[in-house]
Amino acid sequence: MPKGVWFGHSEDERTKRSYTLIVSYSAPDGLPMAIATPSISDAEAPLLDQIVEGSVDFKGRPVSRSKSGGWRSAVFIIGVEVAERFSYYGISSNLINYLTGPLGQSTAKAAENVNVWSGTASLLPLLGGFLADSFVGRYRMIVVASFLYMLGLGLLSLSAVMYSPDCQTGSGTSCSPPSAQVILFFFSLYLVALAQGGHKPCVQAFGADQFDEQDPKECKAKSSFFNWWYFSFTGGVLVALLVLSYIQDNLSWGLGFGIPCIVMCLALILFLLGSFTYRFRLPTGEKSPFVRIGLVFVRAAGNWQADTFAASSEAEAQGMITSKSFEQYKFLNKALLAPPNGSKQESSQVCSSISDVEEAKAVLRLVPIWTTCLVYAIVFAQASTFFNKQSVTMDRRITPNFQVPAAALQTIISISIIIFVPIYDRVIIPIARSLTGTSSGISMLQRIGAGMFLSMISMVIAAIVEMKRLAIAAEYGLVDKPNETVPMSMWWILPSYVLFGVSDSLTMVGLQEFFYDQVPTELRSVGLALYLSIFGIGSFLSSALIAVIESATRGHSWFDNNLNRAHLDYFYWLLAGMSAVALAAYLYFAGTYIYKKKVSV
Repeated sequence: MPKGVWFGHSEDERTKRSYTLIVSYSAPDGLPMAIATPSISDAEAPLLDQIVEGSVDFKGRPVSRSKSGGWRSAVFIIGVEVAERFSYYGISSNLINYLTGPLGQSTAKAAENVNVWSGTASLLPLLGGFLADSFVGRYRMIVVASFLYMLGLGLLSLSAVMYSPDCQTGSGTSCSPPSAQVILFFFSLYLVALAQGGHKPCVQAFGADQFDEQDPKECKAKSSFFNWWYFSFTGGVLVALLVLSYIQDNLSWGLGFGIPCIVMCLALILFLLGSFTYRFRLPTGEKSPFVRIGLVFVRAAGNWQADTFAASSEAEAQGMITSKSFEQYKFLNKALLAPPNGSKQESSQVCSSISDVEEAKAVLRLVPIWTTCLVYAIVFAQASTFFNKQSVTMDRRITPNFQVPAAALQTIISISIIIFVPIYDRVIIPIARSLTGTSSGISMLQRIGAGMFLSMISMVIAAIVEMKRLAIAAEYGLVDKPNETVPMSMWWILPSYVLFGVSDSLTMVGLQEFFYDQVPTELRSVGLALYLSIFGIGSFLSSALIAVIESATRGHSWFDNNLNRAHLDYFYWLLAGMSAVALAAYLYFAGTYIYKKKVSV
């Protein structure tokens, strides 16, 4: 990955013409390359606008705006994301049915395993983002993660075809696969999680890097990029749910896991084909952003006895006008001061700059937003677990000879997203812009809050539908017949899935843009990893919540293997109440949030 660019100035004594010396550090070998270019006259000034400052190409050279980045590069990267999401959801969407089927696990145990795996997969991007932003670079991390993906998916497919015919047909009364096969399965599954941890935060950050924030047109395009990014990868999810769930349920689990492996091979080839169109962002500081921000907290703690007035005086001495941002989290302003017993020479090296303090505050401001979104993540986890198991008991026939796979009902979420995103981007946002007079129309935090509200409503509807399903099961004497289909159409669950899709379009995309935009520029992979970690922690919390409820309701479990005796409706009501509390807290913190200032180049 390109490491830096140095600009110098010289003059040719023979021609008396000025030259600018650009020394860049290329990704392939890390060696500096010197490029001498004539200083630009007024007549040539328009050409300067074609150079994207702060970015270089694959070989470490300055990039032209007209020949790199933008949608030209984003198309390759979005294509890779579509393939990756197809592969990931091809595994995750039907995982609970695989665990309760061929692996013979109970419903509660399978849901717990799905949540733990999903949580791990969503937390590992923190590691991947850190390595990418600090050492490896986003481009290289995507390539490495793609190879890990292919390995994990290949081994997963191998583990699935190793089961005996009796296990796959379910003819045995008690089928327990050999431990070696189970170990291989879970090893492969967590290898996929590791690959996702490197792939997910870097691909989206690298895609957004293709748009120059300092150019008005590209800045506007970047806002749309997040919408169309989610729209496109939802298409990949939709195909996975429709095609792979059918193959897995009706043909072969091995084939259903093997197809994603082939798709990831094609995705890597596509990504590499776009290499010479990509823009690579250059680091903006000598120190690692982690070091700079960490030192702010350390120095502020070291000066804990100092007066905040002294920090304000120091800021004014550096020419800063006191602002709302400066007044928030005042204790961090103490990092501007020298240690009590330090000499002047030492003080110049141990005081943080105002920009470093503002970066630290920007990170700290994310914590309340991150925390209050955790309940949304718990709700989000239900679509691929209990919603799926609930659908299995319902009448899913479209024709007398065709029954929709339960996992395929999740396509309703994807279809809702595919329909809503263009409406949001092309209709709602232009109207909001005309009403508010702002370029965004609807702020990122407003968008997130609207989605959280809809997710709460989806839980209320899910609880009502489950109460209806249990009443019908009792009416038809099916309480003790868990394998019988409850005469209740699958379309009853449609509203919850639709609201899930619309809320995802609002909250998920809003969180992606928010955590990319509000972190320091050099930490954008980590920023997107923080967004993903919401759903990782949410999955773990969902798993813990299920375990606590399972223990507390033993004997009359809310998650009984016989769903006709279970009480998922109670669980959905609990989640609706938790969502209401979390939304109230979110609205408070969102109302006091101070957005990061845009700095012009």
